Amino acid sequence: MEMLFTTRKIRLLIDSDDIDQKNKIIDTLYQWRYICFKAANQIYTHHYVQQQLREMLYLTEGVRARLSDIKKDEYGMLSTSRMNTSYQVLAQNYKGSIPMHIMSALNGNLVASFNKMSKALASGESSLPSFRKEIPIPFKGTDVKKFRSSREGAVFHFNLFDMPFKTYLGRAGDDKRELLQRLEASQVKLCTSSLALDKGKIFMLAVFQTEPIEHELDEDIIAEASLSLDYPIMVLIGNRRYTIGSKDEYLYKRLAIQAAIRRKRKAMAFMNQHSREQLRQSTIENLMQSEKRYVAHKQHVYSKRLIEICLKNKAATLLLVDQTEKEQQAKEDPFLFRNWGYYGLKQKIERKAEKVGIAVLVE
Repeated sequence: MEMLFTTRKIRLLIDSDDIDQKNKIIDTLYQWRYICFKAANQIYTHHYVQQQLREMLYLTEGVRARLSDIKKDEYGMLSTSRMNTSYQVLAQNYKGSIPMHIMSALNGNLVASFNKMSKALASGESSLPSFRKEIPIPFKGTDVKKFRSSREGAVFHFNLFDMPFKTYLGRAGDDKRELLQRLEASQVKLCTSSLALDKGKIFMLAVFQTEPIEHELDEDIIAEASLSLDYPIMVLIGNRRYTIGSKDEYLYKRLAIQAAIRRKRKAMAFMNQHSREQLRQSTIENLMQSEKRYVAHKQHVYSKRLIEICLKNKAATLLLVDQTEKEQQAKEDPFLFRNWGYYGLKQKIERKAEKVGIAVLVE
């Protein structure tokens, strides 16, 4: 049975009343993030250079052929595996400045990512990406120590690299709380995850490995879902009809954010260059990110509700009716293409359906 991987963004607080300790931990995390930013670009650069040596036809065949581990190839030029080449660079540059478990996790993630896009890089279909300073700080699941709960499972405490943290789940964190409770009971496994820093706030992008839950589904029951203009999703199962969300609910806040962005951009015309740049980097970019987060949240809520309806009715197949036509209409209509997010919603539906064993057909 194939394992499932679930990612949740969990707000963390430093589990200490000592202001000096809190400030020290925050400063340390920002220093680590900066190191990860530099290291990530170095990892990609080293592996790109190694790959390109193979493609340099003007070098002798011997040079290109010897770009391998000498332990596996007597003519190899590398003293270790390609995975370990970049790790050795990281160890040489950053050992003592950051836990090497972080560097190991970063190296493993990025080498795997590089290998996936290596063909596109070699063929010129893609360019070498560069990493931003806001890169998350990766860590291995085994780096989380002393994981425990308090207040009847409302708050979870743990240590990460000897730093004390506790969770802040809020009112809408039931699914996160359930996963953390299962983690405490050793029913799920915490895989390589990461810490994200955002304006002084700390978030854990936690990746859980879970076994798929067997759901009782009827192969003869088909749910027909339509991504409509009046409702984000309309569902028909037999003689039962469901609507998920509404046009006004979905668009109200999104259009309000877009209007705020337009007002700020108009105000930029009356500012000097320095003030315009500050406004663009702070307020406008924050509003644009807020709009993206809002859309992603709504798509998650709507797709989750759709799958819950399918499971409630034991539908083994989910048919997205006229989806191809609607995506084409959205491309031709600037308002729909800008605001409705058909493609992103369809992706989330397909991912959630796959996790519970529901087949998705696109008409």
